[in-house]
Amino acid sequence: MMILRYSAASPYARKIRIAADLLGLSDRIEIVAASTADPNDTLRTQNPLGKIPTLILEDGVALYDSRVIADYLDHVAGGGKLIPAEPSRRFEALRLQALGDGINDAALLIRYETATRPAALRDPAAIELQQGKIDRALASLEASPLSGAPDIGHIAVACALGYLDLRFEGAWRATHPRLVDWLAEFAKKVTAFDATKA
Repeated sequence: MMILRYSAASPYARKIRIAADLLGLSDRIEIVAASTADPNDTLRTQNPLGKIPTLILEDGVALYDSRVIADYLDHVAGGGKLIPAEPSRRFEALRLQALGDGINDAALLIRYETATRPAALRDPAAIELQQGKIDRALASLEASPLSGAPDIGHIAVACALGYLDLRFEGAWRATHPRLVDWLAEFAKKVTAFDATKA
């Protein structure tokens, strides 16, 4: 059995859990919590970066990060399921995955800046820089609604929106009604989205 090292709040680990469910692989993966801050957690020997998600294969090889894991799981499931084989669809799905992951990257940096750094040391310019990335990405998604069967891009965007709900009280919802509607439809189609909510 494969082992997924994860944290419930991680949008990247959530992406993998949803992908595994859609690919019919959930019963082949044991979900094991990891503490990235704990120097005694075996995560650091499994992944030298000490990051999640990390997927431990049955032969002990560790795969990371979420994009590599998603690609591997799609391959195990026969290929072309969540990462389309046809070039135009494939690169659109991968582009959306990069956009969703980029929203998460920026949101995590804001979270670290505001939740872990002492108030006197916080850098408003750094927060504004990251918020600008999120705002532009959301505006782009609002202007061009997502369509088609769920793929890795849709999953990544959904997880990014879920992370904004979790950490930033869903403030994005007030100005992105089409994205709100899309996420509600995604959650109806992909039951693992609500099942993996932190």
